[in-house]
Amino acid sequence: MNLTADPLGYQVEIFTNRLKKRAKHLGKWARKNGISCYRLYDRDIPEIPLAVDLYENYLHLAEYSAEYKQLPGTPDEYRAAMTDAARRALGVPEGRVFYKQRRRTPRGEQYERISSAATLATVSEGGLRFRLNFSDYLDTGLFLDHRQTRAMMRELVGELASERPVRVLNLFSYTGSFTVYVADGGALHTISVDMSNTYTDWARENLKLNGMANERNILLAQDVFRFLAHPDSRAYDLVILDPPTFSNSKKMDRILDLQTDHVELIQAAGKFLRTGGFVLFSTNRRKFALDSQSLTGFSATDITSRTVPPDFRDKKIHHCWLLERRIS
Repeated sequence: MNLTADPLGYQVEIFTNRLKKRAKHLGKWARKNGISCYRLYDRDIPEIPLAVDLYENYLHLAEYSAEYKQLPGTPDEYRAAMTDAARRALGVPEGRVFYKQRRRTPRGEQYERISSAATLATVSEGGLRFRLNFSDYLDTGLFLDHRQTRAMMRELVGELASERPVRVLNLFSYTGSFTVYVADGGALHTISVDMSNTYTDWARENLKLNGMANERNILLAQDVFRFLAHPDSRAYDLVILDPPTFSNSKKMDRILDLQTDHVELIQAAGKFLRTGGFVLFSTNRRKFALDSQSLTGFSATDITSRTVPPDFRDKKIHHCWLLERRIS
C-alpha cells in the first residue's frame, strides 16, 4: 500500500498484521501458562501509539497520542479504523472492543469516570475471578502488568502462613485484586484501604466472587494517610503499597506526590509491620527514584525484573521493590 496516498489505510494494514502475528505467538504462551488476560500489542510500531489488552473475549485499546502527534485522519476516523482493525484481526464480536484515549490531562483527572454504560464482565486470572468494567473508567479494574506481582505475593504469604498466622495490609487497594490473591494464599486477616467508595465496593464484589467476603477481610473507604496516622496493635506480615504517582483528591487532607512523599509513606507503613515483615512497594512513575538512603529500618530489593510479565514490551511499565523490616 502507498503510504503517501493512504496513511491511515497503511497503518491499519501494518497494525492488523502485527496483531495477528502477536496473537499467534502469545496465544501459545498464554495457553501453556493458563493465562486468559494479557497484553497483545505494546506500542510495538512507533507510529501506532496503542496498547491492546485481551481480556478473554474482550479487547481494550488505549491510545497514547502524546507520543506521536501526527496520527492520520481525524481523531474519530483513526479511532474507528483501529478499533475495527483490532476487532477483525482477532475475531472479537462488535460491542466487545473498547477504545480509550490517554491524553495528558491535569494531574488527578485520570481517575474520573468517563462513562456510565457499565459494560461489565467477569474474567479469570490465577484461578481467581475478577469483575471488570470496560466502559466507565480509563482502566478496567485489573492491571495486567502486575499479574506476576500478585502471584508472587500469594506465594510469599503461603510461605509465611506455613509458619504462623499471616496478616496483610493493602493500601491504595483499588479494586482489591492483591487482597484476593493474598487471601487465596492463606492470609488469616486482611485490611484493604482506599479512599474511593466506588473502588471499595468493587473490591467487595471481587471478594464475593471468590467466596472471601467475610470478617477476615476488612474493607475501609478512608484516606490512607489518615489511616496510617493511627497504627493498630496488630503486627502485619505484609503491607502492599501501590499508590498513585500524584493525587489532589478533595477526600485527602493533603496532596500526594509520590516522588516527594514515598519515604514518609513507607516509614509509616513500617509501623504496622512485625520485625521481618515486608512492604511491597510499586509505582508506575517512569522516572521514579527510590530514596533508599533516607529509609531507616528497611533493606530494599528491586524485584522489577521479576514482576514485569513477558507480554509487556515496555519494561518500565512499573518499578517494584520488596522491603524487609530489619531488627531495630
